[in-house]
Amino acid sequence: MHPTSRAARVAGAVYLLLVVLAPFRLLYIPSKLFVPGNATATADNIAAHEALFRLGIVSDLLCGTILIFLALALYKLLKGVDQGLAVLMVIVGGLLPATIDFLNVLNDAAALMLSRGADFLSVFEKPQRDALAVLFLRLHHQEVVAAEILWGLWLFPLAMLVYRSRFLPRFLGVWLILNGFAYLTMSFTGLLLPQYEDVVSNIAFPALLGEMAFMLWLLIMGAKVQPLDASVP
Repeated sequence: MHPTSRAARVAGAVYLLLVVLAPFRLLYIPSKLFVPGNATATADNIAAHEALFRLGIVSDLLCGTILIFLALALYKLLKGVDQGLAVLMVIVGGLLPATIDFLNVLNDAAALMLSRGADFLSVFEKPQRDALAVLFLRLHHQEVVAAEILWGLWLFPLAMLVYRSRFLPRFLGVWLILNGFAYLTMSFTGLLLPQYEDVVSNIAFPALLGEMAFMLWLLIMGAKVQPLDASVP
């Protein structure tokens, strides 16, 4: 196997880990434990399913770690195309989002402590603790909404690298650009017009499949490196 194709498949495998783990805290935990408009039920669910909630915290930490390794794997694959863009991709797509993931677990840790009602929190009544727990959960969500700006921005240097690489199909680069704009649109909608956040997310969903298509291409097809012409000395 050509080294470039091997590097592509390694990057695809790391990407797959992220795709599998990321929805656990983003989608599964909220759907199972959070009750919209009911702070008491939400806090009680977290306390009753503490192990599941803790798994969500661990998944966030793992996703942050995987992001760093993913960015480095893609850097190894694409640095020959344009090293400057590859470095920008690592910073915006790996280091900064990973930092946000690591910090965001503090909001979940606070929500868990409030839901369990530790002794030092006895000065608060249970309805107050429940309301504070939901406040930290909403802060977690707002930080994710803000992080979507980075999720979108890092796709632009990545898309340019893919488009110019010659060993990956150009349509993936175009799709990644659309994916980047979709994330930016979702983020600014969530920050400025939160009442339309779900509507915009549903409209943007097809564009968000660009990363999935890119991951599957890397994992299954690898990189199609053109052989050198034997007639060229």
